[in-house]
Amino acid sequence: MDEESLDILDDSLDDIEPVGEKPTELYEHFRVVVDKGQASIRVDKYLADKFANISRNRIQLAADAGMLRANEKPVKSSYKVKGGDILTIMMDRPRYDHNIKPENIALDIVYEDTDVIVVNKPAGMVVHPGCGNYSGTMVNAIAWHLKDNPKYDPNDPSVGLVHRIDKDTSGLLVVAKTPEAKTDLGWQFFNKTTKRKYIALVWGIIDEDEGTIESNIGRNPKDRMQMAVLSDPTQGKYAVTHFHVLERLGYITKVECVLETGRTHQIRVHMKHIGHVLFNDARYGGDQILKGTNFSKYKQFVENCFRICPRQALHAMTLGFTHPRTKKEMFFTAPLPEDISNLIDKWRNYISNREK
Repeated sequence: MDEESLDILDDSLDDIEPVGEKPTELYEHFRVVVDKGQASIRVDKYLADKFANISRNRIQLAADAGMLRANEKPVKSSYKVKGGDILTIMMDRPRYDHNIKPENIALDIVYEDTDVIVVNKPAGMVVHPGCGNYSGTMVNAIAWHLKDNPKYDPNDPSVGLVHRIDKDTSGLLVVAKTPEAKTDLGWQFFNKTTKRKYIALVWGIIDEDEGTIESNIGRNPKDRMQMAVLSDPTQGKYAVTHFHVLERLGYITKVECVLETGRTHQIRVHMKHIGHVLFNDARYGGDQILKGTNFSKYKQFVENCFRICPRQALHAMTLGFTHPRTKKEMFFTAPLPEDISNLIDKWRNYISNREK
C-alpha cells in the first residue's frame, strides 16, 4: 500500500462509528495480505504498527462496526492474525474518487508566469482535498484557473502545490505549473533556501525580543489530531523556528516567525512548547482565555476578539524563492488580512484605555 493510499485510508476511518444495523451492502476499500512469517498478534495492533498514520482506536471502531474482515469474515479487534491472512477494511459506501475536479472558485493571485503561480490563500480554505473536504479546495480552484492549459494536469503529482499551509492559516503559497518548476522549488524547500515569514498573535507576553526553537515534531501520542514536540530524538522530524517580537499588547504578543523547516503545525506547536499558544487556536487550546484578568468585562472583550478573528491568528506574510527558470530572486508579501488587523487594533485600543 503506497503513502497516498495510507492517507486516504486514514481519512476513510475518520468517520467510522459503531452501527446498530448491518449495512445492506459493503464495499472493499483496502486489502492487506499478512506476511507468511508473521507471528501471531492482535489485528488492531498489527495494523496500527504497520501503518503509523492509522490509530489503533480507529481500527477498533472499524472492527466494532463490522467493517474489519479477515479472509472475508468479520473479526473483532482481538483477532490474532496469521501468516497469509487477507485483511480487508469494508465501508458502507463506495470508495471515493480522488481525482481532482476543476471548480470555479476565485483566487487571489499575487504573481503568475509560465512556470509558477503565487497565491494568497484566505483563512478557511482547505489547500488539498481530504476527508470531509473533497471540493472547494485551493487545488480545485487552481485546476479551474489552469483548465485551458494543456500542459497542466491537476491529477499529476509532478505539478501543482509545492508546500501547504493549514486550513485556518492565511497567506502565500507557490504552485508549480511545470514538472521542472516543481522539482526545482522542491529542492529549494528541502535545502531550506526559501524565505518564509509568518505573523502570529500568541497568548502571553514573550519576554525575549527574539529567539530560536529547535525540536523534533511528530504526532502527539495522546491526541492524534495534534502534533507535539517529542523528547525522543529518534522520533519525529527536526524543526527550527526563529521568532522576533514585534509588539507586546498586554496579554498577547505579536510575533514574526521565520521557518527554517516546514513541519506540520510547526509554528503552532513550537509556540505552545514555549508557553505561548496561538490566539484562538482551537486545536491547541488557544480558544480559551489563557492570560488576563477575571473581570467579566475582560472576558467579554476576549470573546469579542474571538468573534473578530474566528481562527488561529497566523498569516504567511512573506515568501521568497529563486525562480526555477530565470534563477532570479523573488519576494512576495501578502498584507495582514482584515480579521487579524482588526484583532490587533482591538487589543491596542484595550491597552490604551487601560493605561489611561
